[in-house]
Amino acid sequence: MASKVEAEVEVKSPADNFWGALRDSTALFPRIFPEQYKSIETVEGDGKSAGTIRLLKYAEGAPIVTFAKERVEVADDGNKLVSYSVIDGELVSFYKPFKVTLQVVPKSDGGLVKWWLEYDKVNEEVPQPDFILGTAVKTFKDLDAYLLQK
Repeated sequence: MASKVEAEVEVKSPADNFWGALRDSTALFPRIFPEQYKSIETVEGDGKSAGTIRLLKYAEGAPIVTFAKERVEVADDGNKLVSYSVIDGELVSFYKPFKVTLQVVPKSDGGLVKWWLEYDKVNEEVPQPDFILGTAVKTFKDLDAYLLQK
């Protein structure tokens, strides 16, 4: 049975703007987070809908990972929800499955980003994915700050 970690991050940006930025992460994230992402490219599909496969290459110094290939499982613009599974890269040698879901919930003063990761460690020596949780929370806060400056 998969384990689960989750986080909720309040953002001041309007939910539609924040969701739009997340949906444009293929182009946007390497540009605004060069310390994290060397590149993100769509290798199959349209880049946004279910079935899309993206290749993420991480910047030098990223902990544990140099790249990840992810498949979009669910892309629901109406509910501002996306879910993807990592299908290749270092993470799959530590965690199987590795499935992330996130949703942006509108609030009167911005939005709430709900993020959760479902995973199984391949063995007991593998650490809990705390660094991934921390990276996700930091990314949401940094993206919010970026959007508020625009």
